Amino acid sequence: MAKIHPNYTSTSSSNSSCCVSSSERETFTVWMKSLVFHGNGCTVFNSRGDVVFRVDNYQQRCSRKVYLMDSNGKVLFTISRKKLPIFGWWEGFKWTGNSRVGVERPWFQVRRTHPILSKDVSCIVNLKSDENMGSCYRIIGLEGKSALKILDFSGQIVAEATQKQSSSGVPLGEDVLALMVEGNADRSLIMALVTVYGLINNKL
Repeated sequence: MAKIHPNYTSTSSSNSSCCVSSSERETFTVWMKSLVFHGNGCTVFNSRGDVVFRVDNYQQRCSRKVYLMDSNGKVLFTISRKKLPIFGWWEGFKWTGNSRVGVERPWFQVRRTHPILSKDVSCIVNLKSDENMGSCYRIIGLEGKSALKILDFSGQIVAEATQKQSSSGVPLGEDVLALMVEGNADRSLIMALVTVYGLINNKL
């Protein structure tokens, strides 16, 4: 743990303010491991070493439903896979307090646009609006790799995850990422999209 994030303290000192947007660019550490023993998922640290997000999947990898939570275990998004005989998609339902926002309609949908056999991973993200779902983001990456980019509708990078390196420049492994998130982006939504990408690439 100390090698993953040298400033790691404990979840009790976490600040949940990172779950909302900030005007400043931030860099998080995403560790594709759960803090729960024998669990699957990922853990996200802020620059101070506090746990700010977590995904704990107590079932097998690539479960059809996972929960993105803050450091205290409060559910922020329920992420579910909708599977058809050939193609499928992912849906994310946002939570406020102890209730789900919009029981009937998801907050976002993620669909893969490139053929399954392609090494490129390209996904369209449709976000909920007042009346319909509109394409707002794209997720771009490579098959089997954790690194990714999230672009907005104008093609500008909103978030980018790359393999993290130690202070001496040594790579920490493909399951440890440095996630840069631009200012004014919804941190919980970005992390939900990173979670979907991890599920698509069998990393969670």
